[in-house]
Amino acid sequence: MILNKAGLENRAEWEAKGYSLPKFDHEKVTKATKENPIWIHFGAGNLFRAFHANVAQNLLNEGILDKGIVVAEGFDYEIVEKMNRPHDDYSILVTLKADGSVEKTVVGSIVESCILDSENDKEFNRLREIFSKDSLQMATFTITEKGYSLVNGRGEILPAVEADFAAGPKKPASYIGKVASLLYTRYQKGAAPIAMVSTDNCSHNGDKLYAAVKAFAEKWSENKLVEEGFLSYINDKNKVSFPWSMIDKITPRPDASVEEILKNDGIEGLEPVITSKNTYVAPFVNAEECEYLVIEDAFPNGRPALEKGGLMFTDRETVDKVERMKVCTCLNPLHTALAVYGCLLGYEKISEEMKDAELKKLVETIGYVEGLPVVVNPGVIDPKEFIDTVLNVRIPNPFMPDTPQRIATDTSQKLAIRFGETIKNYRKEGKDLKDLKLIPLVFAGWLRYLMAIDDNGNKFELSPDPLLETVCPYVSKFTLGENSDVEATLKPVLEDEKIFGVNLYEVGMAETVCNYFKELIAGPGAVRATLKKYTA
Repeated sequence: MILNKAGLENRAEWEAKGYSLPKFDHEKVTKATKENPIWIHFGAGNLFRAFHANVAQNLLNEGILDKGIVVAEGFDYEIVEKMNRPHDDYSILVTLKADGSVEKTVVGSIVESCILDSENDKEFNRLREIFSKDSLQMATFTITEKGYSLVNGRGEILPAVEADFAAGPKKPASYIGKVASLLYTRYQKGAAPIAMVSTDNCSHNGDKLYAAVKAFAEKWSENKLVEEGFLSYINDKNKVSFPWSMIDKITPRPDASVEEILKNDGIEGLEPVITSKNTYVAPFVNAEECEYLVIEDAFPNGRPALEKGGLMFTDRETVDKVERMKVCTCLNPLHTALAVYGCLLGYEKISEEMKDAELKKLVETIGYVEGLPVVVNPGVIDPKEFIDTVLNVRIPNPFMPDTPQRIATDTSQKLAIRFGETIKNYRKEGKDLKDLKLIPLVFAGWLRYLMAIDDNGNKFELSPDPLLETVCPYVSKFTLGENSDVEATLKPVLEDEKIFGVNLYEVGMAETVCNYFKELIAGPGAVRATLKKYTA
């Protein structure tokens, strides 16, 4: 069994091994898509293959769609060269369910793969041709938040971007420069409308994409490198829209245990490829069963009926509420609580933590008791049902190889939004902040974590965080069993609104955090004892 067009001709063999195969006429769909594409996606990674491509496949199977997806890869060309094309753009989606079962699907909705390389005339001309088609309704993106940035960590414009600003749209080198160049081609060929839809997991993602594209349009107009009307085209929402979206689906790196399942089925050529850019890519992708994609319904050239595939279309305000519900209450705060205490208690899998009575009670209380009363309810998703799924299906899923160490990355940047917003909402609604008992325990737990000593008294390595050099010196003065001067020592940290979203002294929470911290550093085993005491 080989994953390509020829190998899939023996359908009975695949189906006998439990694989769901494409049910549509692949040749007919491919021909129709190449002639009149409606959907191009930038970023040929795991999230796209597990989510967007599978939604399209389901709709193709049902006859709701009659055209597939064109994918373009602009960061790592080897993904297309070494993975997409050798497998005729087919991939295998392995859905890892919380009940221990596995669902195997051969996904064939990607009917063409392109390389976003302006130095390669054949590849870039094909992309220009696609963007010239009036039929094209939308370009979607999963290129990570970093992909939209035109500056480096110091805020300086990236050299490739600077060069593209000066050289114009003919052969740009930067990612967004190439995207802007393709939009300029569309403008020149009749200025047909299109939706540019970021589906990356970052706040107000459509604005990030718009700002980046607009920067090129402005510079090129200013330098008289494009026709005068191009900037107006980009700024006209009836011509080019940049909807907001909220996406949520865990697609970890292809796992060796999943590869073994497929090999045992008799599939050949499954070896993953590590590209020269260190991308780890395989012919299969493993993912959780839960998925959410909520999109602002702003599509000036129309759109496919993706709502029939489970996507939710709504207004911008509702997308924002869904994101806040997830990030401030129903998922991210629970992940952070498990990350901090998981590192202290020696856990290596988030899923294992849900078997721990104290940690389970910790996140249940933070979610249901402390967060839910002030949650932003978006209407399209019920917050309680969302938490139910997070705590009962998603986090406990043993197949999801997520670690507390990974989630603990950049915690100092996350506390303000993941917990500070709940504190602010309590104040706004006149609720008693003394009712928040376990959110301050997470703050104290994070400070205890920064000591880089686990609950047994052994050293461990802290996850990367830009504020480690700033905050670690404060807790380095403490040793287990010694808690003098906690209040005086921690005061500069606890009053930092950038970390917690509020000044913990102003909201009357600093004393509680200090008292918890004293208990957490009482000696080896104190973390467990403190958790037992406050989750009883």
